[in-house]
Amino acid sequence: MSDQYQEPQPLVQTRDLVKYYPIRGGVFLKEIASVKAVDHVSLTIGNGETLGLVGESGCGKTTFGRAILRLEEPTSGEVFFEGENILTYSPVQMRALRKAIQIIFQDPFSSLNPRKTVSHIIGEPLLIHGVKSRIERDERVLELLNVVGLRKEHMRRYPHQFSGGQRQRIGVARALALNPKLIICDEAVSALDVSIQAQVINLLKDLQETFGLTYLFISHDLSVVEHVSDRVAVMYLGKIVELAESKELYRKPLHPYTQALLSASPIPDPELKRKRIILKGDVPSPIDPPPGCRFHTRCLYRQDICHQEEPKLKEVTENHQAACFFAGKVGIESP
Repeated sequence: MSDQYQEPQPLVQTRDLVKYYPIRGGVFLKEIASVKAVDHVSLTIGNGETLGLVGESGCGKTTFGRAILRLEEPTSGEVFFEGENILTYSPVQMRALRKAIQIIFQDPFSSLNPRKTVSHIIGEPLLIHGVKSRIERDERVLELLNVVGLRKEHMRRYPHQFSGGQRQRIGVARALALNPKLIICDEAVSALDVSIQAQVINLLKDLQETFGLTYLFISHDLSVVEHVSDRVAVMYLGKIVELAESKELYRKPLHPYTQALLSASPIPDPELKRKRIILKGDVPSPIDPPPGCRFHTRCLYRQDICHQEEPKLKEVTENHQAACFFAGKVGIESP
C-alpha cells in the first residue's frame, strides 16, 4: 500500500442494506419482533482494494458479508456489483454471478466436506459451472494447489489428513477456482495458529497482487486488519460507526467505540504504553437496540443528544467518517 491512498473505482456498493431476522410467537406464529443484524449499512468496496470490517462478535459483520453474496437474503436495500443491483437478479443470474464473488469461510474444519477428496472439493465449482472434462478439472486443481503452496500428491487426500493451515489453503484454492473478482474473507485466519495466520495472510496478499482481487476482510483481530487493509470500517450493533483509511484510523480514531477497541489491542513493543478504555456494561440486544446513538449506553462521553438522536455517518476529516456528535473531540489518540 502506498502512503497516499487513492480510492479506486467501486466494484461493490451497498445502499441502506438491511437484514432483520423475524422472531415469531403465539398460536399463529406471527412476527412479534426481529433481530436487527444489519441495519441500513451503506459501504463501497473499490476495485482491487481490501476493505477491513471489524467489530465485536455479534455486531453483524458476517451477516453483512453473506447478504452481499445473497447467502442471506437481505430484508431491504440495494447491493450493486459492477453497477448492477444484484438483488433484482433471478436464481439463474445469481448462479452465473457467483463465479465473480466467492467466500472463504471461518472454520477450515467444517467448511470442507470430510467425505470428498481435495480434487473433488476444489473441482466441484468447475463442474457446476460447466467444466465437464475430468482431465481439465484436474489440471486446474493442480494449478490452484501450486498457487496456494500445496502439492500434486495432496489431490487424492481427504480433509482430515491436513493441518488447519493446509485446510484453509484448500479453502482459498476453492475460492480461486472460478477466477473471481471479489472474495469475502469471513474470519479467514481466526481459527489458525499465529504462525499459520501469517502464512495465509501473506498468501492472500500475494494472490491479490497476482490476480487483481478485491477483498472484504471480516475479522475481530485488529492487528491483522491493520496489516492487510487499505480502508477499515468499524461496525457496532448492525451499523457502521467509523470508516477511514487504515493508517489514519489506527493513528487517530474518532469514534469512542473505535478508541475503546484499539485501546484493548496489544502493542508488540514493551516500551510503548497505551491508555486502556474499559467499557462498562454489555452490548445491547439487537432485538431492541437503544434509541439515539446505539453506543450511548456504554459511552464515556455521552450527552443528552446521544439519547435522543441517532448520529449519521459523515465525513469529519478528509476521507475519515464517523457516526458521533462529538467525533474527534473526545478520547485518545493511538501511539
